[in-house]
Amino acid sequence: MPKSLLAGNNMKKKINYFERFSNWATAATGSSAAFIIAVSTIVVWAVTGPVFHYSETWQLIINTGTTIVTFLMVFLIQKAQNKDSKAVHLKLNELLASHEGTSNRMVNIEDLTEEELDHLYKFYIRLSELAQKESDLTKTHSIDAAKVNQQNKSKRYTRSNKRSE
Repeated sequence: MPKSLLAGNNMKKKINYFERFSNWATAATGSSAAFIIAVSTIVVWAVTGPVFHYSETWQLIINTGTTIVTFLMVFLIQKAQNKDSKAVHLKLNELLASHEGTSNRMVNIEDLTEEELDHLYKFYIRLSELAQKESDLTKTHSIDAAKVNQQNKSKRYTRSNKRSE
């Protein structure tokens, strides 16, 4: 096997170890047991206060410990949120790409600037206003042809209601 492939496999193993550790640590620290351990640590620390005469060292122990744990947890939480966010975006992209009536321009809009997102937001406010004028909540609107779709759907809805009467 070529060395480059072996190097790639070693890198995958290293990534997998980190990924597995990260997944395990995220699950473990978000558990009831982790919360109980944290509360127990605080209780033990508080109970030992009189023994150590509430010294600066006694206070420094809890301050240092909580600072270190908080610092490390920020990175674990951010990693978990990034992974979850990416998974949700992929699921939404799949829904957009697979549904005939949706706009494919909405796939990967998370890469747009804040100004571009604000522009889209205003457009969807307008769509909402158009939809509120309709009595049928099942009608949908696409970014590509909102007004035309609105008119066509209204015409079809009106025709089908007249036929059923």
